[in-house]
Order: sequence, then C-alpha cells, then structure tokens
Amino acid sequence: MKFDLAATVREQAGKGAARSMRRAGKVPAVLYGQGECLMLTVNPDELIRILKSQAGSSALISLTIAGAKSNPSRTALLRDYQVDPVSGAVLHADLFEVSMSKPIRVKVPIQVIGGIPAGVKEGGVLHHNMRDMHVECLPSILPDHIEIDASALNIGGGIHVKDIAVREGVRFLDDSEQMVVSVAAPMSDAKLEALLTSAAGAAGEPEVLVKGKEAVAGSEGAAGAEPAKAGAAAPAGEAKAGEKKEGGKEAAASKGDKKEAEKKK
Repeated sequence: MKFDLAATVREQAGKGAARSMRRAGKVPAVLYGQGECLMLTVNPDELIRILKSQAGSSALISLTIAGAKSNPSRTALLRDYQVDPVSGAVLHADLFEVSMSKPIRVKVPIQVIGGIPAGVKEGGVLHHNMRDMHVECLPSILPDHIEIDASALNIGGGIHVKDIAVREGVRFLDDSEQMVVSVAAPMSDAKLEALLTSAAGAAGEPEVLVKGKEAVAGSEGAAGAEPAKAGAAAPAGEAKAGEKKEGGKEAAASKGDKKEAEKKK
C-alpha cells in the first residue's frame, strides 16, 4: 500500500522552532537517505493516517516536497516517530528515502487468517510466537503484511518460518526453524493447582518469620549488652580516678623535696 504525504522544507531547527511548528499545526520531520538530509514539516493528520494503517512502518510513502531545490517527488518509509505520552500527539517523524531499484530490508506484520484453528476449538491456546517478520525485497513488491493460515493447526501443532510460502522476489531474513504461530495444550486443573501451591510455598512467609525471630533475638542481645557496657564503664572510671589520686600524691612529694633542698641551702 502506498500513501501520499505533502511536506514543506523548513530552515529552522531546535526545540524552540519545533514548538512553534507544533503550535502552528505542523509536525517537524527529517528525510534522510540517498546521500541527503532534509528538514521538513508535515501534516499531522496525514501522518496519523499512515500510522493507523495496517501496513504501518512498512508502508511506502509518496512525498511531495514544497520548496525542494531538486527532485520534489520522493519515496520514503516511516522509520521512527515520537509521540507525546499525555496527549498522544505526534511530536516528530523520521523518514527514510528509498530507491525503487534497490532492495530494502523491512519488518512486515504477520496476519493470521482462516478463522479459529482446529486445536483452539478443542480447548487449545493459540500462541503468536512472532508478530512480524524481517523481509528483503524491492520497494515495488513490498507486502503490506504476511498472511498465515492457521485453521488446520491441532493441539501441539505449529507453523515455522520455513513453512510459509514465499512470494517471488521476497526473501525472509528470520531463522527458518523459528516458530511463527502455534497451538498449545490447555493447562489442566491439577497442574494449575500445583503451580499455585508451589508459588504460595515460594512466597517466603516462613522466611519472614525466621528473620523476625532473628531480629527479636538480636534486639534482646543488644538490650542485654547495655548493662554490661554500663558495668564495664564503671571500673574504667574508678581506675581513672585512682590514677588522678596517685598523680596528686606524687606532685605533693615532689614539692616537699624542693622545700627540703631550699632549707639546706
């Protein structure tokens, strides 16, 4: 699928200029590839229409660029975009210019067709192991999506990359043994109960109780240590006091010796 998108060359860059463009109802964008980089503004409504399409980022875009010095008509892919997390408005877009004569590599979404698989009707669960595939082809034959018929899948069955029919000119780049879609057996009530029981046992409640006891024991030990510390401090204080007394006696003795020496003189 191909979309038309009108764009205009812009000269200003930076956050302030980008805010001004958004207030004016435009979305700043950049077109790169093919040896050139152009700063553009595009219509947000047209950009959102492309994003909401089934092709999405794999859709080819026919750009008509006003103000371009050369080649105002280009073909591009929407490589990346930024969205405001609160309002959901598109803030910026990156466009990649492609050559119609050179192969490109793109992610293409997978679409499961054929109605409800046989295994699902029997109680199985359909698993989408892959949501998109990497392909290589010319832009002119780029598929919008890859269809996979899963209607014949029974419980335990699946479709691999190697099982998908390849369109002429399109090459799959993913591992050929990779599972794309499968139908798993339903979980029995006994297995579910066993899983819930094991999960409850591994929740760690007994461990929390043990830790609580250890914490209590630790706090009791700490409380019991307080009197020991206080008692240990008392002898140390007495020893210091005794040291001071001994020091006083020695000082008095030294003074008496000095007086006796003066009398002899």
